[in-house]
Amino acid sequence: MTATKAAPLEDNIEGMRYLDSLPRRLVTIYLPLAVFVFVLLFPFYWMAITAVKPNAQLTDYEHYSPFWVVGPTLEHIKYLLFETSYPGWLWNTMVVAFGATFLSLAASVFAAYAIERVRFTGARTTGLLIFLAYLVPPSILFIPLAFIVFNVGIYDTKFALILTYPTFLIPFCTWLLMGYFRSIPFELEESALVDGATRWQILTKIILPLAVPGLISAGIFAFTLSWNEFIYALTFIQSSENKTVPVGVLTELVRGDVFEWGSLMAGALFGSLPVVILYSFFVDYYVASMTGAVKE
Repeated sequence: MTATKAAPLEDNIEGMRYLDSLPRRLVTIYLPLAVFVFVLLFPFYWMAITAVKPNAQLTDYEHYSPFWVVGPTLEHIKYLLFETSYPGWLWNTMVVAFGATFLSLAASVFAAYAIERVRFTGARTTGLLIFLAYLVPPSILFIPLAFIVFNVGIYDTKFALILTYPTFLIPFCTWLLMGYFRSIPFELEESALVDGATRWQILTKIILPLAVPGLISAGIFAFTLSWNEFIYALTFIQSSENKTVPVGVLTELVRGDVFEWGSLMAGALFGSLPVVILYSFFVDYYVASMTGAVKE
């Protein structure tokens, strides 16, 4: 009796081999990436060339191309840095953004840990209500907040912004950290409790070190919103020396129907660079927090 020879196994799964050909890679990868990069970077390019354009080229499109600059000048940047309060606005924005981010992260960590790990009655409902608070438009909240700011006596100070920004930062940061704390195995916490660790020790020595990507992600979110916030900064700050970059650039460089376009674009470009640098340093942690870095 002769044994039949088994037919060789064939792998019919195509996988990513359809990208082996150059035309397919061009259509499915390179072209979409080129469009995405163009849309992402073109605003920065436009701000950069406008910041160094002489005034004569800003509106004279018959003799000069709007997408290029001939004979760049630093007059707009010089005017912005030395003849306005822009350096002070930039410092105020940094102080407010860092202060509001710190307060928001501290409150969000305690709230998210209590909701996800302590498991008290009504924890899920509390978490849902906290997130719903984020959906309340700031244009509605700034009216009662203005009344509180006036009565407390912190109007026209940086504390007015540092203490009011967490009202819209804490809800979303709490919701984000709740999802990240949920991905950390409960067995780690139960083992620590058996060994006699307190809740504070568990939070500071186990949960927070494992949740660093989530903390960075929430911190980037809070810092970005604080940096770019406009309504509260416009309402609660009056003096020029206490203004932030978004408000100062708009209110001080626009005089009636006269727009200082070169200085406006320079201020917008310099104001966006700190956020870009922050993202570039922590992009790996930010991606890890989106995908979940801790698995059971």
